[in-house]
Amino acid sequence: MKLRRLLAIAYKETLQVWRDPRSLAIALLMPAMQMVLLGYGISLDVRHVPLCVYDQEHSQTSRALIADFSAGGWFDVVANLPNERALRAAMDRGTCTGALEIPVDFTRVLTTTGAANVQVVFDATDANTTNIATGYAQGIVAQASADFQTHWGQAHARPPPTSGVVDLQPRVWFNEGLDSRNFIVPGVVAVILALVGSQLTSLTVAREWERGTMEQLISTPVTALELMFGKLAPYFLIGMIDAAFCLAAAAFWFHVPFRGSLVALLVTTALFALVVLGIGYLLSVRIHNQVRASQVALLVTLLPTTMLSGYTFPLDQMPVPVQAVSLFVFARYYVTILRAVFLKGSPLALLTVPVLALALTAGLIIWLAARAFRKRLD
Repeated sequence: MKLRRLLAIAYKETLQVWRDPRSLAIALLMPAMQMVLLGYGISLDVRHVPLCVYDQEHSQTSRALIADFSAGGWFDVVANLPNERALRAAMDRGTCTGALEIPVDFTRVLTTTGAANVQVVFDATDANTTNIATGYAQGIVAQASADFQTHWGQAHARPPPTSGVVDLQPRVWFNEGLDSRNFIVPGVVAVILALVGSQLTSLTVAREWERGTMEQLISTPVTALELMFGKLAPYFLIGMIDAAFCLAAAAFWFHVPFRGSLVALLVTTALFALVVLGIGYLLSVRIHNQVRASQVALLVTLLPTTMLSGYTFPLDQMPVPVQAVSLFVFARYYVTILRAVFLKGSPLALLTVPVLALALTAGLIIWLAARAFRKRLD
């Protein structure tokens, strides 16, 4: 393998990218668009849930409870309704997702017995929102109950009864605010790199076949390795620039905490780039049509990255057979590394398994891609 011939192929491919508006759009515009759309558009947080209230008592205590629901930003009280029929109608129309009903004797029962019931009803057509909103409601009611016990103890000059009570004090590490953006945005980098890298390289050799320049390329003394590395070099540089842009946007624009090593991040990003570029090149060699090659590349890289890497859905909640399939999804290991480096600050020494899996995958893909090209026209 001679460096002069490799650089000549790389220069030729760089000119091709520069003169192709579609490739430029994929390389330059798509990362920025995807970062904005995915970074802002995907969120697992549930906030400002519309809440209708049927307060039968209209007391200071009931108004305080309603204020607790709207104070944290989790719920927005959109209507105070006069009866249960209006409450049901509002739920049916979709005016509110949740409904809080306070009984007429709420304060009296609470003061007399120390315990009173309120009812919160949710529209469960969206199960995820309902589960999260239910947890919020339970937390608000628990805090209101604790505050009432404190006030009750102060009013009666003695502490409230605590026999048999377990005080849970949870602590959250690595994502202290439970912000889903910190969980999602690092994975966006993997999605963008998989999409851009595979789409660009899936056009390289297929373009030569479609434009009739493959005969000229085969007649040159360029070897298969020189052709592969020469064609991949510009796209590797573009991929690393795109990755650097996305990683910088994650840290400085979306304010995802970065606690790890920049070297670890760059090394693993380079390995992931080699995987997606090698897949795109391999498909371009085997499929002599640009449209078909790009479609297959999209299917092979983007879908597993979004569905089976843990980017959007937790892998440990999937069926065991699906978890077994995800072990062969290269993006799974890169997403794991991204979150560990960003949020946990994990060094490479603690990421041996995913780094090794990514390195083995990169070596296998590059080996298959190098063997795929043959200097013949069949």
